[in-house]
Amino acid sequence: MTTTPLPVPEADDESREFYDGARRHQLMLMRCRSCGAWRLPSRPRCPDCWSTETEWVRASGRGVLHSFGIMHQKLHPAFADRTPYQFAVVELAEGPRIVSQVVGVAEDELRLEMPLQAVFDDVSDDATVVRFGPRRS
Repeated sequence: MTTTPLPVPEADDESREFYDGARRHQLMLMRCRSCGAWRLPSRPRCPDCWSTETEWVRASGRGVLHSFGIMHQKLHPAFADRTPYQFAVVELAEGPRIVSQVVGVAEDELRLEMPLQAVFDDVSDDATVVRFGPRRS
């Protein structure tokens, strides 16, 4: 078993609300106050109406599997004993897409458009990673 710790995400000023929300087990997205468009990643202007009036809002956490792949390369020493692993693009109910992992589903059971729900993996005292599991209802 590898002793190299997994890399954990570090928030910057633009992503802090997202990662702080994850630590509270809430999926936070930026929403335009002018037109209501949701976005991820955060950015200063709405891509739909160009407004700078934004707010961070708790999203539903619901989505569907848009795309996925299986990683076989060991690009970081911490993954030496963890490959192969899958990665996924999840299309959130609010519209944006997020790159993550699907947990609780065998790789051969992954299907495009399968309903998913955000789950939160507390990987350290300071970091929580958003992953997705099967939606039960």
